Amino acid sequence: MIAGGGAAYGPRRKGRANAVQKDAYTLLMEAIEAGVYKPGDRLVESELAERLGVSRTPVREALQRLETQSMLTRDGRSLIVASLDHNQLAELYTVRTELEGLAARLAARHASPEEVRVLKGMVADDRALLGGDPRALSRANKRFHKQIHLASHNRFLVQQLDLVHRSMALMANTSFAAEGRDEVALDEHARIVAAIEAGDGEAAYLALKSHISQAFETRLRVEAGELRTR
Repeated sequence: MIAGGGAAYGPRRKGRANAVQKDAYTLLMEAIEAGVYKPGDRLVESELAERLGVSRTPVREALQRLETQSMLTRDGRSLIVASLDHNQLAELYTVRTELEGLAARLAARHASPEEVRVLKGMVADDRALLGGDPRALSRANKRFHKQIHLASHNRFLVQQLDLVHRSMALMANTSFAAEGRDEVALDEHARIVAAIEAGDGEAAYLALKSHISQAFETRLRVEAGELRTR
């Protein structure tokens, strides 16, 4: 009886531990994406456990998982939020440009009328954010691109784009902070949606690739001091 009870208890404990671990990982990932923890910030296991209200074990496991995903890097014995150098940034945008373009092409082919209406509604709603907090526009931009990913109806492409966008969280700022970029970007969104609605895969592909290229150029110009940020 004791052995049987122990066997039954073990899986339940493991299930609860996995749930806590997932929560710790998700919360830490969301904090990095939201800029609560920025590139170069040191993450201390004990402080995180206290903040999240969990034991140190799930936090330690979440940190190890983030490290294996290259979201964190070691500085001696400490873990810090990773950052992207110029070459890594260029490589990331190269991959993102092609994958996002493919998602738009497939969305033009497979998106339902309902999905197109959601995309059009996002563009219209996001115009209310113009001139406001760049971080709010950045969050809206992520939702817009995620909707295109889903409208591609290709689960493997969505998985790869999720990995790319996870790495995007390692950039210290958003291109929407550049003066004038917000309105231009929303106009680009409108052209992407128009091509998807028309079922023109090539136009959608090119429109989204151009959109990502302009975002990358804007980011480079900000870093070079050619553009001011808000």
